[in-house]
Amino acid sequence: MTRTIHCIRHGQGLHNILPANHDLQDPPLTLFGEQQCHDLAATIPFHDQIELVVTSPLRRTIRTALLGFAPVVTRGVQVLALPLLQEASTLPCDTGSELGIIKEEFKDSAVDFSLVQEGWHLKQGTSMTTSAALLDRADATRRWLQSRPEKNIVVVSHGCFLHFLTDDWNNTINAQGTGWANTEFRSYELCDGPDNPLLIETSESKLRRGLSLCFQTAEEQQLLRKETLKTWLEWGIVSR
Repeated sequence: MTRTIHCIRHGQGLHNILPANHDLQDPPLTLFGEQQCHDLAATIPFHDQIELVVTSPLRRTIRTALLGFAPVVTRGVQVLALPLLQEASTLPCDTGSELGIIKEEFKDSAVDFSLVQEGWHLKQGTSMTTSAALLDRADATRRWLQSRPEKNIVVVSHGCFLHFLTDDWNNTINAQGTGWANTEFRSYELCDGPDNPLLIETSESKLRRGLSLCFQTAEEQQLLRKETLKTWLEWGIVSR
């Protein structure tokens, strides 16, 4: 069965407007970030196709899922918090809140926290921030998506981790540490690879972004990944 995965980066958070705010744990969206999400809800062309919304359990991603896909939530589609989608680094701004805190904050929402365990935010085990652990987590996420019965799934995650998840390493070495803009969305087909599931961006998605339909080879992406991870290690985004 072919699955379409729509990947979205969260709206602008407090940590995105000032480097000093990187010390804030699990910061919320700014007012502008919330407006970005409302704009997203008004422009997404595939609301009626979505069968599942999966989100990182951080504040900014949950709010993006609820606001950006309000028409989907309104018709009763499940919104599922998935720790595999949390951000890559150990910075406070990329570290989630304790389960009890985040559940209380969103207790009146449609978010299902059944897959979130105590200590999910501690960056241990499968949530470690080494390059190897992040690549493994991305693979585990793709396998999880492949196991789902839904054909059209929304994934709301973070700028760095989305590069791991999609294995697209273009435009990663910049001041933002990501090639994804806030509330940017891209669409992928989830395909069987030689060893592991792969996300292949659709032609429609590439055209929507104004890109050529020429696809880079796996070897070209591997070289970009190697250079990115080397730089991100120097910057402290990932660890050894």
